[in-house]
Amino acid sequence: MKFTTHNEAEIETSGTHLQGHIQANYADLVETFGQPHNLEGGYKTDAEWDVCFADGTRATIYNWKNGKNYCGENGLELHEIQDWNVGGFDKFAVERVLRVLYLNVTERI
Repeated sequence: MKFTTHNEAEIETSGTHLQGHIQANYADLVETFGQPHNLEGGYKTDAEWDVCFADGTRATIYNWKNGKNYCGENGLELHEIQDWNVGGFDKFAVERVLRVLYLNVTERI
């Protein structure tokens, strides 16, 4: 499944909202979607990816209120975060993210 991330082009995500959650480690997200943005200067998030799939489905992947930006010294390090939110315009955003992530991870096994 082809996709573009914020690392390759600007992706319009205005109006996206929470569609679901995924369990993934930070390293697998970076391996699959590249470097996140919002590593510093975020308030409620520490890392975020914007993704546009070939069929036009757009998704955002982000942590929410559990990292250092929001919780300070009590927050999780990026490599400790396992629970990620997926935003989009519909539930297909979660399905597309999970499919691409699964395919990338299983290819490396």
